[in-house]
Amino acid sequence: MISKLVDKIVDTGAPIVVGLDPKLSFIPDRILNKSFGEKGENLEGAADAFWEFNKEIIDNIYDIVPAVKPQIAMYEELGIPGLITFKKTVDYAREKGLYVIGDIKRGDIGSTSESYAVGHLGGVEIGGKVFRGFEEDFATVNPYLGSDGVKPFISVCNKEDKGIFVLVKTSNPSSGEFQDRLIDGRPLYEHVGEQVEKWGLESMDGSYSNVGAVVGATYPEMGKILRDIMPHAYILVPGYGAQGGKGKDLVNFFNKDGLGAIVNSSRGIIAAWKSDNYKQFADGKVGEAARAAALDMKKDIADALK
Repeated sequence: MISKLVDKIVDTGAPIVVGLDPKLSFIPDRILNKSFGEKGENLEGAADAFWEFNKEIIDNIYDIVPAVKPQIAMYEELGIPGLITFKKTVDYAREKGLYVIGDIKRGDIGSTSESYAVGHLGGVEIGGKVFRGFEEDFATVNPYLGSDGVKPFISVCNKEDKGIFVLVKTSNPSSGEFQDRLIDGRPLYEHVGEQVEKWGLESMDGSYSNVGAVVGATYPEMGKILRDIMPHAYILVPGYGAQGGKGKDLVNFFNKDGLGAIVNSSRGIIAAWKSDNYKQFADGKVGEAARAAALDMKKDIADALK
């Protein structure tokens, strides 16, 4: 699967993934009023607003970026109606030719991890037929439980031609409370990175592995170290834009050929219409603003990699 994503990155010239992390505060009144008017001011109405918001963004960015990354927590907040919107969003993005990274951050004991992996990346056999749950192309995985929690995902990836991104060094300010702890004189994230590289050799797909890594843009100096530790891992880089990361911070995450990493922006793109930088879209032109922000991000990264 990673080779397909790499091909799409090359085709679009955009090592970018758009985080579809909707909040009601990001959605303009014209969408909210329509959804609440039709479904009511309730969970169903909010979920419908999320769907209309996501659809407008996808319709405006599908031809300029290779992938989207819906964060499942935003949808779970709305219960079952939210999960239905999550599934509709995944399906619609894939129909438009985008790859979908399900930001689910799962990881548990073996049998539970297997169910998470099957539910998001695989299929369940019922009555002699295979039925698929959420059906993302990639999923994010928490490695805290060790190989028991990760290897079931790798097995499903190998069977279904899917991929995962394992949390190695995350972009949040308190990540260092655990991830920077020294073990045998080296920070924990380096040990995790080494294990990701080993796991990845079990699922190679061309020059890269289907086992990628999550390394935050807010820690560029660590990105250089981890790029060397994980030569076969594609790096998913959160933290661009609203969290402070800029194109110049990203150089060390990439290889010399401009590949090896894909950078996520969520609020910076999906809520661009509310930003002072895109005042021309302040009347709620969600999709147009998202497209403009994605193109600006593409240029920022390309300029930094020159």
